[in-house]
Amino acid sequence: MPSLSTLKQTALAPGLRAAEADALMSASGVRLADTRVRGRGTGLNMSGRFEINTREAFDDGWSSLEDLAPFKTEVQIEKPRTVITRNQSPDLSFDRSINPYRGCEHGCVYCFARPTHAYMGLSAGVDFEARLFAKPDAPRLLERELSKPGYKVQPIAIGTNTDPYQPIEKQWRIMRQLLEVLEAAGHPVGIVTKSALVMRDIDILSRMASKGLARVAMSVTTLDRKLARTMEPRAATPERRLEAMRALSHAGIPVSVMAAPVIPGLNDHEIERILDSAKAAGADAAGYVMLRLPIEVSPLFRDWLLRHYPDRYRHVMALVRSMRGGKDYDAEFNKRMRGTGPYAWQIARRFELTAKRLGLNMRKAPLRTDHFAPPFGEGVQLNLL
Repeated sequence: MPSLSTLKQTALAPGLRAAEADALMSASGVRLADTRVRGRGTGLNMSGRFEINTREAFDDGWSSLEDLAPFKTEVQIEKPRTVITRNQSPDLSFDRSINPYRGCEHGCVYCFARPTHAYMGLSAGVDFEARLFAKPDAPRLLERELSKPGYKVQPIAIGTNTDPYQPIEKQWRIMRQLLEVLEAAGHPVGIVTKSALVMRDIDILSRMASKGLARVAMSVTTLDRKLARTMEPRAATPERRLEAMRALSHAGIPVSVMAAPVIPGLNDHEIERILDSAKAAGADAAGYVMLRLPIEVSPLFRDWLLRHYPDRYRHVMALVRSMRGGKDYDAEFNKRMRGTGPYAWQIARRFELTAKRLGLNMRKAPLRTDHFAPPFGEGVQLNLL
């Protein structure tokens, strides 16, 4: 697999025209064969940035590359010591979160969480979509952490890194077990997902919502089915996400819509339609995040544009860079989520005016914390005194 630095310095250098970059990528052997990555979001699988050695596919004349099998989803068990992750970011509305899985089978090419796979010695490319990690001990660990004497209750966010309702949740059911622990403890939770599988847990969520303990945000990136299929190959269709919003709202569960990410020159013209559709489906709040291209995500997204939307390649990337100080990404707090500059300002104003017209974000009640009662049962460490 080629290294990240090699990709940035050659085929995906910012100054190249789309045709030149595409020709270099095609000739380099970096791209994986379509038969190997069908149904995946990206066509690259570069080495992790912390790896000493890099690997590159090379045909020695025996046609061995044609014999390589398609990538299949593999799930390994991860055994963390703790399950609640803390943050102090001023860009986020929560200070703690849970990720029941590492990696995500949805395969969203733009996913900002892809670089985290480098910490496992894996690629942010196809590995992130196909080599997943499940945390079956997460419910037990959560119960233990909530029972600690010094624990101070605040809403827990789930789905902020990878989707808790990705396809493997059907089998592992870790998310449902986490909700059972949270419900029993009267602990507030906010969920972000783009999966219709969330409807499976309406029974728990509706009971929690009746006490002000639960809210769900549905991510709707586009209403264009073809674009969604290409950009988020294994996620629910836009229609299914709206259907899930209607079902959640009908069950009394507060629902928000996340127009995320907003990609200039590709889906930014849909902001008004997405908010209109979400409002009709029962949403009472809305948010958005500009496209983020940290570290390995930038070459993955650039290559995806070259393969699927070559005519928009230079325009999209020029707009992205205009909002990021001339770079593909600016990780500075208070800038990374929305960007800066005239185009970012225009997006913000359009979103603000549309949300105001639809009455979104007007009566968003905060999640309650006064129902919390520390768990006391199996797996909980008891006090000695």
